[in-house]
Amino acid sequence: MELRLTSPTTKAPAQAFTGDVYVTPIYNGVEPSRMTIALVRFTPGAHTNWHSHAVGQTLHVTEGVGLVGTRDGSVLRVRAGDTVACPPGEEHWHGAAPETFMSHFALLETLPGNQDPTTWLEPVSDEHYRAADE
Repeated sequence: MELRLTSPTTKAPAQAFTGDVYVTPIYNGVEPSRMTIALVRFTPGAHTNWHSHAVGQTLHVTEGVGLVGTRDGSVLRVRAGDTVACPPGEEHWHGAAPETFMSHFALLETLPGNQDPTTWLEPVSDEHYRAADE
């Protein structure tokens, strides 16, 4: 058994997010584990760019109201206690609804050799984000 201290919270990079987003790393697996867990906090209206994960991603909402959208136009409105499973390769985005903060745990696996499991794509357009909240 090993106690791991909480890592410092950092502001998420502007090239992958719209608005103010803060990330607190919780766990980075040591082989054979490839699990990565982070607490991600979104200010009202903040959200990710489009992106996908080679091995998929699980989001567990801990606070507030959020939106999770996919390329086919599907949108989920999520609240504290909800869990969303994004399958491998699915292009999606997620973030806070326009009027509230939202926090979630992001759980994903790195690829063998500790390769980055996330492919970041273009920003979600303002029009697309607004339509997701209707």
